[in-house]
Amino acid sequence: MIREAIAKLVEGATLTEAEASDVAGEIMAGEATPAQIGAFLVALRVNVESVAEITGMARVMREHALRVDAGDDVVDIVGTGGDGMGAFNISTAAAFVAAAAGLRVAKHNNRAASGLVGSADLLEAKGVKIALSPESVRRCIDEVGIGFMFAPAFHPATRHAAPVRRELGVRTIFNILGPLTNPAFPRYQVVGVAQPNVVMHRPQPELGELMAYVLMGLGSRRAWIVRSDDGLDEMTTTAATHVWEAHGGKVRRFELAPEDAGLAPVSLATLQPGSAEQYAAMFDAALSREDSPQKDVTLLNAAAALVVTGKAADVRAGVILAREAVDSGEASAKVAQLASLTKELE
Repeated sequence: MIREAIAKLVEGATLTEAEASDVAGEIMAGEATPAQIGAFLVALRVNVESVAEITGMARVMREHALRVDAGDDVVDIVGTGGDGMGAFNISTAAAFVAAAAGLRVAKHNNRAASGLVGSADLLEAKGVKIALSPESVRRCIDEVGIGFMFAPAFHPATRHAAPVRRELGVRTIFNILGPLTNPAFPRYQVVGVAQPNVVMHRPQPELGELMAYVLMGLGSRRAWIVRSDDGLDEMTTTAATHVWEAHGGKVRRFELAPEDAGLAPVSLATLQPGSAEQYAAMFDAALSREDSPQKDVTLLNAAAALVVTGKAADVRAGVILAREAVDSGEASAKVAQLASLTKELE
């Protein structure tokens, strides 16, 4: 099937969901050669991935994942990564704040995509063990309110594509699939995308919009797909944030400024650490009682999770709840609690 799919894509045609699923199945089963995988990924990228193609591959990747049965009330805060902006681990900090505010967080994570320190790297530095079984992750969510799933361990079938992706060195559909294939199958998501969808200088449908429709088709109850004006794959206090909301069978787009959440705009440089040590320092600042740009942007992203789960009416109210979770010390305590529990479970 993959040879036929490549031929179809080279002609500029779009695959059906079923065709995309068949190709994904061949890749996951190790039946496609590296040359075929590379040609397929590049052809798909140049054509610009469609909702049907993304959905078809996401369904198969979900089927091959090690499932985490954490219930249908969990939320994920995640980004596609690779934005090249070098910001500290905002979504990871926001996940702990969301958990401290009472949400059940099932976070899909990986090592660094474009920065020095990825979510998994940071967690290890904080004493959190990431090599956990699905049952251990479920216990973390049940007992601490948050659990992390290291993507390569929970998607072993993607190993056949991994060397090809590394050699290509460009964004492929797998960057999109990561946030869509959380093994806990969360019904609530805040997903950051890195950039507008532009190929060969030709504007295309926004990736945020495409992902919103995909998530809706995969069963999301409510999801926000977000992209900042300055390139961050996060909600941001450095510029306006574009939001695509998938909810109630519809997708709507709107923008949020930092002031809409009661927060002051800041420069991007305040969120960009220059060393591994500064990544850790900014993460700590985000969970501190002391006010800082790192704390504000973290509150904003946690607020988004509180809104999509229905715990807050809007981002301004969500920021207030998130701030209470941080200032009470609960958010930073969650980090220590998770580190302690994962050491027992490893």
